[in-house]
Amino acid sequence: MAALPGPAVSRALRLWGLVAVGSRMPVAMAPLALVFLGRSTPGGYVLGAAAAAVYVVGEIAGSAVLGARLGRSRRQLPAGMVVAALAFAVLPFVHGPLLLAVVFVAGAAPAAAPGGTRAILTSLVPEEKAARALSAEAVLSQVIWAGAPALVVFLALQVHPGVPLLVATVLFVAGAVVLRWLPAPEPVTAPISRSLWRAWPIYLTSTAANALFAAIELMLPAMLEQRRIPVGWAGPLLAWFALACAGGALLYGLRTWPGSLRAQCLVLLVCMSCSIALTVFLPGVAGIAAGLLVAGLFQSGAMVSRSLTLRERLPSYAHAPAYSLMYAAAGVGYSTSAGVSAVAVEVFNASVAVLLGVAITLVIVVVSAVGERPVVKAT
Repeated sequence: MAALPGPAVSRALRLWGLVAVGSRMPVAMAPLALVFLGRSTPGGYVLGAAAAAVYVVGEIAGSAVLGARLGRSRRQLPAGMVVAALAFAVLPFVHGPLLLAVVFVAGAAPAAAPGGTRAILTSLVPEEKAARALSAEAVLSQVIWAGAPALVVFLALQVHPGVPLLVATVLFVAGAVVLRWLPAPEPVTAPISRSLWRAWPIYLTSTAANALFAAIELMLPAMLEQRRIPVGWAGPLLAWFALACAGGALLYGLRTWPGSLRAQCLVLLVCMSCSIALTVFLPGVAGIAAGLLVAGLFQSGAMVSRSLTLRERLPSYAHAPAYSLMYAAAGVGYSTSAGVSAVAVEVFNASVAVLLGVAITLVIVVVSAVGERPVVKAT
């Protein structure tokens, strides 16, 4: 798809920003909002945690199934967001197995949106500005993910536990409406299944990054308690990490870096892993913050470089489905690492769980590097 000419680009980018907030803020709010919804019912935190897990499973399934069909229908993205809005709207009023079924739909229906909106973004700018556009997208995503938990906590505790889900409904509807004013992802013009799946080593880097993120995010409170540091530091430290990620995205987009995009991604993942490992050994809150700062700077570079690698390896009409498959791979990495960490913290302790997450990430990086084969870019 050709980039838009002249002033139309600025207008389209502003509209894209609104769509990005409308489609991604509800996703960032959902897991914690479901926990608070469960907390307000007889099912308590157990139901909330189960609902959050089902939501992630829905995201993975939706990304893999619906994402692979992106580009075949102009209406798919807004329709998915509207279905998700309806699901979020009824969640505060349903119970039992029906609640979990609706949660699955809420996770699956809009799961193609991240890949679709990313493909739309890069279609709006010239090729030489794609890296900066993706860096700006990473900054916006980090701001959303940093602010969403605070918004959920405030609304759930100060207003009503169901209100965060209703806010998510409004955001999805608004995003779907604005999306109609943007160009659709480029239609698929040739069979792409083989090309999509041959790019699996690139998807694995997304699995690796999110496996590592899950280990530190979920084990940080337990690691603080293990060191006799007030667990209240977990929130500020994770916000600090998100800000570091935003800063890293800005830095990555400012210049061209040495080496191929693929090599950059792998090296940055190794550096991120080493930085997370340092949080286990560096003393006090300051030591953990230092490790998270460096890890955050590397994390965003790895994220942007793997998206650029997909753009480099695949035809333009395959970008949206490929981004969605990468999103599904990220969900697999996060959920798998969460399960492994839960077992490790019971058998050993939080520090060992984090180091195990680092080890898993490095193994996945090695598999990704060894499995790399040239992917022929169709024209």
